[in-house]
Amino acid sequence: MSMRRIGMILRFPMLVPVVSALLGATPSSLAQVPAPPSPRPGQIVVNGALPDEASKAALLARLRELYGVELVVDQLTIAPVSVPPNWNAYLQKLIQPNLKLISKGELKVEGTSVSVRGEVANEAQRQQLASEMASSLNASYTVNNGLRVSAAEQNLLDTTLARRIIEFESGKATLAPSGKSILDEMAAALLKVNGKKVEVIGHTDNTGVRERNLALSLARAEAVRSYLAGQGIPLTQVLVSGQGPDRPVAENAHADGRARNRRIEFRVAQ
Repeated sequence: MSMRRIGMILRFPMLVPVVSALLGATPSSLAQVPAPPSPRPGQIVVNGALPDEASKAALLARLRELYGVELVVDQLTIAPVSVPPNWNAYLQKLIQPNLKLISKGELKVEGTSVSVRGEVANEAQRQQLASEMASSLNASYTVNNGLRVSAAEQNLLDTTLARRIIEFESGKATLAPSGKSILDEMAAALLKVNGKKVEVIGHTDNTGVRERNLALSLARAEAVRSYLAGQGIPLTQVLVSGQGPDRPVAENAHADGRARNRRIEFRVAQ
């Protein structure tokens, strides 16, 4: 009987982790493994093939320890698969508590090749997870870090700004009262982005000389940073830049379009 190379996929498709494990399958044989049913939120579905009952019991015990007995659904089978040396021990090390930090992704192990992808809350978590995985394996394993920082913080800033314009006095970098009111809300939102750096980007319409517009857009971004500092946001958390008229979001031929182009953007720095 031909031997298949052992492999595993742990999937995290929801914010409440949902895991599906596929073991004992190379890419060419993935289609031969039945797909698991759609899991309930928080449920851990484990399916695929392992070389023996001891390996299966060890994997299930580790998953149940991590996620809880009631959430792990066993769909594993036993089949002839070739196993790299100490593969089960390394698998145990990979199934670590910090896997719960990942959402909308997967941990995939095929022989000595490991890849991880999905969303985490910040850059520190992204690097920490990849480092912990690499340090738990020997030199024969390779780890591909495909994790990305979650867009949740950016969505929070976009929702708070809600397409409103932070207004300044005409031709100046002096905030209007309405602009200060919006920035009060933005300051509260910035306190929720876990200390990540945020770029404040100033824009203008195309009226007048470009060089002056570039300088004005930067001055307005700096005015926003100064105001936020007064609301308790550290200056070191806020980066500033001025794009002048170079990135319009509307036509400058009409007054409404020019008003939309005179704006401040907030971008979470990746």
